[in-house]
Amino acid sequence: MGREDQIEERTVVLESIFPDEITDISDTEYRISIKLDLPDEDGDEASEPPTLILYVRYPENYPDEAPILDLSPPQNAASHPHFSVAAEKESLLKGLEDTIQDNLGIPMIFTLVNTLKEEAEQLIADRKEAAVKEHEEAMLAAEREENKKFHGTQVTPETFMKWREGFIKEMEEKAQREEDERLADLKKAKVKEPVKLTGRQLWERGLVGKGDEGEDDEDIPSEKVEGLKIAA
Repeated sequence: MGREDQIEERTVVLESIFPDEITDISDTEYRISIKLDLPDEDGDEASEPPTLILYVRYPENYPDEAPILDLSPPQNAASHPHFSVAAEKESLLKGLEDTIQDNLGIPMIFTLVNTLKEEAEQLIADRKEAAVKEHEEAMLAAEREENKKFHGTQVTPETFMKWREGFIKEMEEKAQREEDERLADLKKAKVKEPVKLTGRQLWERGLVGKGDEGEDDEDIPSEKVEGLKIAA
């Protein structure tokens, strides 16, 4: 156990599984590039699956002792809307602790790579699902607000009583206006414009002297009939 197991795991097992993804740093240290597999549900090229770089260093007594691990993103890696290697590094490494303890005594790097990959992919899936749910809830909330324009205000005992009071007041005011208009019309009907008599009518009725027979109706002095307006 020890160094022989380390060499066998690195040169035989991992070399055959990750021929293009593994790079040696020293005799006891290497890195593995892990590209995550995500469902391309929306076909968004900007959301290309991220890649993790797992750094592995064997302590002297590995695999009886836990390997020394580290994580980092590739250089110039594109950002992902639901995942950041730097932000998730601590939680992802901590998530490997149980797997390490369960596999002490046997080479475990391949198992750790699979566990790390699955955890990262599940994390992205959960966050994407949460984002979709949040978007759907926002759309439903907007739709409910829009529907309020057509459904009106919900009727409650309080809103009904308020409407009823306003309606009664409006009807009383309308009835009062109609009554005022009716009384005004009756008053107009009773009061007629006084009839103005011509000079001849005044003469015939003996309201002016008959010595002025030659006078035309229009020639009768107005002062003689001033104030003599007789209703018909």
